[in-house]
Amino acid sequence: MAEITYPPMDQLQDLEYCIDSNPSWAETILLALQNYILMLGTSVMIPSLLVPAMGGTDRFIQTMRATQGALIVASSIQIILGYSQVWGLFSRFFSPLGMAPVVALVGLGLFQRGFPLLGNCVEIGLPMLLLVIGVSQYLKHVRPLRDIPIFERFPVLICVAIVWIYSLILTASGAYRHKPIATQLSCRTDRANLISTAPWFKFPYPLQWGPPTFSAGHSFAMMSAVLVSMVESTGAYKAASRLAIATPPPAYVLSRGIGWQGIGIMLDGLFGTVTGSTVSVENVGLLGLSRVGSRRVVQMSAAFMMFFSILGKFGAVFASIPFPIFAALYCVLFGLVGSVGLSFLQFTNMNCMRNLIITGLSLFLGISIPQFFNEYWNPSHRGLVHTNAGWFNAFMNTVLSSPATVGLTVALFLDNTMEVEKSKKDRGMPWWVKFRTFRGDNRNEEFYTLPFNLNRFFPPT
Repeated sequence: MAEITYPPMDQLQDLEYCIDSNPSWAETILLALQNYILMLGTSVMIPSLLVPAMGGTDRFIQTMRATQGALIVASSIQIILGYSQVWGLFSRFFSPLGMAPVVALVGLGLFQRGFPLLGNCVEIGLPMLLLVIGVSQYLKHVRPLRDIPIFERFPVLICVAIVWIYSLILTASGAYRHKPIATQLSCRTDRANLISTAPWFKFPYPLQWGPPTFSAGHSFAMMSAVLVSMVESTGAYKAASRLAIATPPPAYVLSRGIGWQGIGIMLDGLFGTVTGSTVSVENVGLLGLSRVGSRRVVQMSAAFMMFFSILGKFGAVFASIPFPIFAALYCVLFGLVGSVGLSFLQFTNMNCMRNLIITGLSLFLGISIPQFFNEYWNPSHRGLVHTNAGWFNAFMNTVLSSPATVGLTVALFLDNTMEVEKSKKDRGMPWWVKFRTFRGDNRNEEFYTLPFNLNRFFPPT
């Protein structure tokens, strides 16, 4: 039998740019624009679903003020658990075996945003899916411009531009003129007069909808979403670190990230956004697809987000991209994040029946239980759990509808109760233990030290 020549590796080896290496400024700007366009998909989809359900003007303002108050209160969960290092202490129960299904479910658990939404406009979504696979994988070694692998580096920009123009032609030619409303909403590029009604300039400011209102029921319901966000973000952090050729973030860094995310949610509440801040899983997947994990690209992308949020017309132009185009991208990017989670199994003994049972059960229940709860959700029933306590209903239905949260609960319970001491090596703990603390590996300082000497305010532990 041939000798196995693929030993476990702390870091991926086939990425072009890691966290501290930077492309040229021209490439950086294009890569940042690519990240921005990809982020628009979810950013536009969620408000598009929520805002119409808020009703008319008066009801809308009341709902926004209640949402503001709930976000502000719920943000305290992440701020406290993050900066008190409680989340970091909890992460000491993690192992490669326990985290593999959790990280995998961060990507695989979003399957409903993939082909089911692509199929809402298959004549746009399917060509996009085939094109992005062809450009990013089969043409990645073709370099028409000197030594820059443009097809591998900019697959989102290239494919979105081509299919967007194609969808513009379909819309302008009247292909959807007599189609059902649902088809027009998914396929048309001029839906809801998005561009014509957007202002040229829009400067967001705190409390723009009025003072927030606070309700215990709303706050508890929002806390459930925040807890789910913490779990999913933790899995996304692990995936992002691996795709950026970094070491797994130690407990201190995980807590710090959760704390900063809580501050972001608090700002969301103050500025009156519809949703809170969390990790963009699709952008994590883009790190691997483009083979670029440069921090500078992400910083430039954040600058684009702030810039286009002020220039309403320009942002609306990008937001007019039909969502099936993004759904096609999600099929690739969410799948990539899921496979990154499974790659953590290389540090475990998968010839051990204990590990096979934990992995299989965590993955299966992580998909099956949320699917069961989602099937029972409707506007009147509000989910499978429907007691007289509305906040309890919202809490349980939200938590049990999150694949990553269910997977984490199952994986951590089984992994920390079944033959724990006997299975340390099989669980991958000898490899994992050095990444638990900031000083456990000398590479952590390179990857996770804060810029501008901010570590003096957040000293590593």
